[in-house]
Amino acid sequence: MNEALLRSLTPSVLGVLVRRGADFAAAEDAVQDALVEAVRVWPEDPPRDAKGWLVTVAWRKFLDATRSDAARRRREDLVEEEPASGPAAAVDDTLRLYFLCAHPSLTASSAVALTLRAVGGLTTRQIAEAYLVPEATMAQRISRAKRTVSGVRFDRPGDVATVLRVLYLVFNEGYSGDVDLAAEAIRLTRQLAASIDHPEVSGLLALMLIHHARRAARTAPDGSLVPLAEQDRGRWDTESIAEGIEILQAALARDRLGEFQAQAAIAALHADAQSAGETDWVQIVEWYDELTRLTDNPVVRLNRAVAVGEADGPRAGLVALAALDDKLPRHTAVAAYLHERDGDLETAALLYAEAARKASNLAERDHLTRQAARLNARRGAQDVSRK
Repeated sequence: MNEALLRSLTPSVLGVLVRRGADFAAAEDAVQDALVEAVRVWPEDPPRDAKGWLVTVAWRKFLDATRSDAARRRREDLVEEEPASGPAAAVDDTLRLYFLCAHPSLTASSAVALTLRAVGGLTTRQIAEAYLVPEATMAQRISRAKRTVSGVRFDRPGDVATVLRVLYLVFNEGYSGDVDLAAEAIRLTRQLAASIDHPEVSGLLALMLIHHARRAARTAPDGSLVPLAEQDRGRWDTESIAEGIEILQAALARDRLGEFQAQAAIAALHADAQSAGETDWVQIVEWYDELTRLTDNPVVRLNRAVAVGEADGPRAGLVALAALDDKLPRHTAVAAYLHERDGDLETAALLYAEAARKASNLAERDHLTRQAARLNARRGAQDVSRK
């Protein structure tokens, strides 16, 4: 059973049903039923035309459900012929579904769940496990999302930026359960890139590929976090990095800069350095300036302060940091790092300990706690050597 093929066909099959006039929620249910049927039948009797088979079965499931629902008998006038294959305009159907699942009327969590279900072809159980919530909770979230978008009319193009934000949210969830959400986000972004010619789609795909290439080096064997500067670069996936950079260069050549292209350019500069000491921090600061111009995001300004500290010295970084709200996530950790670079170990140790208390996850808290302990040990050794 080729699960990857099934999942890749899901959006185009769903798009066929919706374009024929099926209500989105009912169509999505019918497609899921067809996928279940495929899992049961295909191992013994694989079809020659996988998409056509799914369209035929899903349409039949939809019609059966329609006939059994008296409140929907008006749909009986829909054409009931069952073609052997889906229509040729499948790409447009897929693109429409991306826009529909990332509709502004949905919350971010609902848009992510609906995208993974309707476009990604994941089951409710898989999505629930990935987000560490009960299956019933995720089922309710998806049902509400489907009801919300069922009445949406698409008489104009959707917002690409919204779709990209949803895919980036999926990517940043990483891995949990039996679904690798980072890999799934890359697959969906590739699919989107095949459906629409847009430099920011390419920018996001490049960013994902370059970040994902460093994944194996991000944690130690004991599960602890390994900062970028300390990672074993020999463990980075150089093929993914090369692909990401090639995609990015083609996007930048179109001279329509967007935030994901700028982020990818920063990631590429990190990936291009043979060692942390060879990182081109001056150019990274310049890209952060571009990114700040595009987004004026305080988190971007926080990351820029780190880059300034590397390019122009820690005191310049602290000056840049002082202009930002100290309640920003990671603000205290950045302050600790810059104070350590400036040689103020006592202040840095106190700030690392404070940042650990504010950490949003266990891995980050453990990392920051170890940083504080490391500096306290260094200070203790320095005190002994002075005696």
